[in-house]
Amino acid sequence: MTEIRGAAAITGAASGIGRALALELAARGCDLALADRDEAGLQAVAAEIAKTSSQNKASSQKVSVHRVDVSEPAAIADFAQAATSTHPGLNIVINNAGVALLGAFSEIDQAQMDWLMNINFWGVVHSTRAFLPHLATQPEAHIVNLSSIFGIVAPPGQTAYSAAKFAVRGFSEALRHELQMAKSPVRLSVVHPGGVLTNIVRNSRAGVGVTDNARRAESIERFDSIAKTTPKAAALRIIEGIEKNQPRILIGNDARFMDLLQRFRPETYWAVMAKRIERMSRKGK
Repeated sequence: MTEIRGAAAITGAASGIGRALALELAARGCDLALADRDEAGLQAVAAEIAKTSSQNKASSQKVSVHRVDVSEPAAIADFAQAATSTHPGLNIVINNAGVALLGAFSEIDQAQMDWLMNINFWGVVHSTRAFLPHLATQPEAHIVNLSSIFGIVAPPGQTAYSAAKFAVRGFSEALRHELQMAKSPVRLSVVHPGGVLTNIVRNSRAGVGVTDNARRAESIERFDSIAKTTPKAAALRIIEGIEKNQPRILIGNDARFMDLLQRFRPETYWAVMAKRIERMSRKGK
């Protein structure tokens, strides 16, 4: 197992799953290096951790905040250097930052697809490369890469997002096998959340070819009606996966259902999924 100790670096830590992970890891005595573009959000998370530690009269965690745009390789390299200098015992890296893009393939341009890939895929790769030499010096260490259930199934309207999340899955699985063969102390888990109640859909960009303004509202309403997992529940499941060295971490009954469905009906799963999503959306109204 990977013991929750030392320190953890988390990208996308200002909100959603990243924020929940920061709070839960801090409660377990883990020091933190928190990264996000939202500096105010990071400061709020750090203040909440300090307040909770004070109320519980627990030993205060060392928390550093870093404004980082994970689409910039140089910014990630600087973050890794600062985080490991501030927290020499850092042994967990969670690549959580991500964005969403609304629109069919014909409605998004190449620049938008590059924007998403630079964050959702290349951000994971660059962060892993930047932190791995330090993690390899630790007695035990763990990398957690956030994919998605859309890294296992690929719905229409998610060409860019699914491409990135499938890529995270493939990269992570291949790297995990390399680490195992090298007998590295670094373990690696890839996470596939289903619907988690975060703001990723609300904060999504629309494709340049999307002219129907009502589609964003419809997408948010549909997501809210079927997303059942809280960020805290997702964070607890990820921490359990770290502690148990689980290579694949599925989050939510919806993710587990879609994973099984894809295995049994790899060519025709979408017809079943579409009906199920529509039914769940009607129930949520």
